[in-house]
Amino acid sequence: MTNNTASTNQATDGRSALASPPLFAWRTIDLLTAALIGVALGVAFWGWNLSYEFLAVPFRAVAAPVVGLLGGTWLLAGVLGGLIVRRPGAALLAELLAASVSAVLGNQWGWTTLNSGLVQGLGAELVLLLFLYRRFNLGVAALAGVGAAVAASVYEWQVYWTDWAWDYKLIYLACFAVSGAVIAGAGGWLVTRALARTGAIDAMPPGRELHESRAI
Repeated sequence: MTNNTASTNQATDGRSALASPPLFAWRTIDLLTAALIGVALGVAFWGWNLSYEFLAVPFRAVAAPVVGLLGGTWLLAGVLGGLIVRRPGAALLAELLAASVSAVLGNQWGWTTLNSGLVQGLGAELVLLLFLYRRFNLGVAALAGVGAAVAASVYEWQVYWTDWAWDYKLIYLACFAVSGAVIAGAGGWLVTRALARTGAIDAMPPGRELHESRAI
């Protein structure tokens, strides 16, 4: 009864519903949900990879680093996994699985995609850790997207953009961060709310949060 009451208070006073305690005790449903997010978005990433080079042309015509505005899509799995599962490691697991599926299906970067998935997932994970996995609102979601984008940008400076001057690198980071905040952050938050309204994630904290807020 105490846990239920606490959970209700978290939902009804504007705070986030949390994963059932203990925080590090993953349930089977948590693992399956993170895996499903990773696989589904890995397929979506594969489709995005196919169209990326074409979509990037007008951005590169403005300036090469502006292509970072397209990068937020690749960060969505980690942010979404973190927002829905709300346990340590969920963002990293979902992003790594998505990167793995994208690599298996085939893309222009091959298995190095897993390196990107690792740093992107860790970037989102670090932001959620800073809030001790207790806040999952729009602001935190946007920050998680930015964290993933910053981590990805620093990695890509060392691997893909080695010949860029610092002004180009910083423009790329800024564009990537904006895309991460909007597409992965705000987009992931909206997707989470939409899934909660369908009842598809009733067993997860966002589903419980929605039902408890309606019970006021």
